[in-house]
Amino acid sequence: MAESLYLGLISGTSRDGVDAALVSFEEGQPNLLHAFCQPYPAAIRADLDRMIEAGRAPDPGKAAALDELLGRFFARCAMELADEAGVERRDIRAIGCHGQTVWHQPGGERPVSMQLGSGSVIARTTGITTVTDFRRADLKAGGQGAPLAPLLHRELFHSGEEHRAVLNLGGIANLTLLDTDGGVQGFDTGPGNCLLDAWIRQCHDQAYDEGGAWAASGTVSADLLERLLEDPYFEKQPPKSTGLEHFNLHWLLQRIGESELATADVQRTLVELTVESIARALDGQQPERLLVCGGGVHNAFLMARLKDRLGDYPVESTADHGVDPDWVEAILFAWLARERVAERALDTGPITGARQPVLLGKIYGP
Repeated sequence: MAESLYLGLISGTSRDGVDAALVSFEEGQPNLLHAFCQPYPAAIRADLDRMIEAGRAPDPGKAAALDELLGRFFARCAMELADEAGVERRDIRAIGCHGQTVWHQPGGERPVSMQLGSGSVIARTTGITTVTDFRRADLKAGGQGAPLAPLLHRELFHSGEEHRAVLNLGGIANLTLLDTDGGVQGFDTGPGNCLLDAWIRQCHDQAYDEGGAWAASGTVSADLLERLLEDPYFEKQPPKSTGLEHFNLHWLLQRIGESELATADVQRTLVELTVESIARALDGQQPERLLVCGGGVHNAFLMARLKDRLGDYPVESTADHGVDPDWVEAILFAWLARERVAERALDTGPITGARQPVLLGKIYGP
């Protein structure tokens, strides 16, 4: 059992805390043993918000300090998870830690995707081999560095009987297309929850719109929706990825402009932006089933709109296929750690555009 245990850690673009998952690969496929989400302390969340909302690449000194601070926090999460699960740390083969993305700019002369959460600090603090920095090798191979979730989606949800799509509804939404022959494609469609969260925080100082109730009270503004959908990202062909550097509150306020829309109408329109951008990305792909994971699966109004808009095929939670939608990404980084420790190069080309298979992640020994 000991050689089959891996621990995955990630904080996504919503920055609500660290998802931690203990995963067994004893029978080959990942089996989730225990998981939790540890909210960020207010001080760490404030530091992250300031860094990300600045709208530019982080200052190296501030990034280094936060990298170490986050490393200690991720390490604490890993140790608490092991304790809760009743597992000795020495029995965990490796930790896979995505860290916290603070800047993602895969285009241009110097592509970069920066995740904070020091792997050396995690390994030293926990005494467990730790794998981090999963995106750098893909960027060096000419890829986008993201999304990586489609690699695991293929392992978990591929069917030889039907074409499937898997939607990860995080802060940014990403889509995986699974062919019956095992082929996989994937890319970011655009905003998932990030603008919805940013707008309700701006208007009501709430972290998120629970169940989509506030959005449901509003009315879609066709003019605003049209302006939002005019962003060139939506027409860009894959491989493509994006983040809060692009889709953020400043981006939204620019497009609202001087219009005097009710705040609930803006929120309702943002739901439609997420739904419409996903529907357009699926146009012509003709999946027979859409599986949804990520925090957005709990937004009942958003899910209802997605089902209404797509209509022609089932839209289901990954829970219906044996995997809790809240922990798919944490499981991903446990799985990626396993692949890296085994020195298996992964073919990310159909997803990110990388020129050749790559070893994803840097290993830190304890």
